[in-house]
Amino acid sequence: MKKLFAGIICAAAITACGGAQKSSEAADSTVVATPAAAMLGRLAAVVADSAVVFGHHDDTAYGHDWSYEPGRSDVLETSGRYPGLMNWDLGLVELGDSVQLDGVPLAFIRSEVLAQHERGGINAISWHPRNPVSGGDSWDVSAAPVGEAVKPGTALNDTLRVWLGRAADFVCSLTDGSGRRIPVLFRPWHEHTGSWFWWGKEHCTPEEYKALWRLTREVFEARGVDNAVWVYSPDRLDSVGEYAERYPGDGYVDILGADAYHFGGTEGISDFNARARRQLDGAMALSARNGKLIALSETGSEGLPVSDWYSKVLAPLLAEYPVAYVCVWRNARHDVKPGHFYAPYKGHPAEADFRSFTENPRVLMAGEIKE
Repeated sequence: MKKLFAGIICAAAITACGGAQKSSEAADSTVVATPAAAMLGRLAAVVADSAVVFGHHDDTAYGHDWSYEPGRSDVLETSGRYPGLMNWDLGLVELGDSVQLDGVPLAFIRSEVLAQHERGGINAISWHPRNPVSGGDSWDVSAAPVGEAVKPGTALNDTLRVWLGRAADFVCSLTDGSGRRIPVLFRPWHEHTGSWFWWGKEHCTPEEYKALWRLTREVFEARGVDNAVWVYSPDRLDSVGEYAERYPGDGYVDILGADAYHFGGTEGISDFNARARRQLDGAMALSARNGKLIALSETGSEGLPVSDWYSKVLAPLLAEYPVAYVCVWRNARHDVKPGHFYAPYKGHPAEADFRSFTENPRVLMAGEIKE
C-alpha cells in the first residue's frame, strides 16, 4: 500500500505548487522544475522508500545550555548528525523587525537555511504573526480580525497584504551561493482547529479561514515566490471528518500535515496516540482523494518525561503512516525556559534512546535525503 500511495504522490508532485509545471511538460527534459516542485519530488521519494525525515525547530540557534555557538546542535551532539529538517519561525517579520518572536535574528535564519541546504537537509518555516487588531501576539484572541482582514478594500485587508508581502519577500530572499532560491516547507495559519491563535476555529468561520489561506497564497505568488511548499496543519480534532472542514482546496495546499503534542507523560500515551491517529487518519482520507503527501508537521513531548519516547511512542506511530517528515519543537535554554525541550541534550536520560531512533535506516538525517 505504501508503494502504491507513493506512486500517486510522485505524480502529484509534478503538478503541485499552483500548477507551475503542467504534467504535459513533465516529459520534456528541457523544463526546469520550480524549487518547490523539486522539494516535493525529494519528499515523494522519501515516502516511496518507506522512510521519514526527522526535524527539529531552531536546531542550530540555541540548545539546553548554549546559544549561537557555531557548529552546535543538541541533535548533533546526541545523535552524531544534524536533523534532516530544520524548522524556523518568522513571527515579527510582518512588522519589519530584524529578529523573530523568540529573539532569533532573521539574518541568522537566512544563513542557517543556506547551511542546512548545503549539508543536504531541508528547511521548514512556520509563522506566528501578531494580532493586527489588538497588537498582541498570535495567542492574543481578544480581537478576531480574520473576517475583516479578508475583505478587499478594508484597512485591515491592506495591513494584512503588507504583512504577507514581507513574509513572502523573506522566503524569496532564501538563496544559495549561485542565487538560486532554496525551497522551504511553508506552514502558515497552523493549528487552526484549536482556538488558541487569533485565526482559530472560534475566531473565524470556515469560509473566512479558507479566504485567509487563499489570500496568503495569492500575495506570495504575486511576489514571485516559487520556492514555498505549502503545508496545511490542523491540530486537535473531534472527528476524522473535521480535518478537511477548513481545507482551502487542492490548488492551495501541497502537503497535508498534522500538529499533535504528547502531554501527561506515561499516563498520556494513549491519549496522544488517539489524537495523533485521528489527525493522521484525516490527512490520509483527504490524501486518498487528492494524492498529496502527509506529514507529522509538529509534535513532541515537553521535557521527555518518558525516556524512551522516541522508540516506544513516536516510532510505532510513524510506522503506521506514510509520513514524509516529522518535526519536534525546540530546545530552549534551561536558564530561559526550564524544561522546555523536545529532543534530548547531551547527558539526558533519553539520549541513548534518541540515538537508537535516529540510527534506524528509515529515519533520515541531514545528508541522507536523496536529491
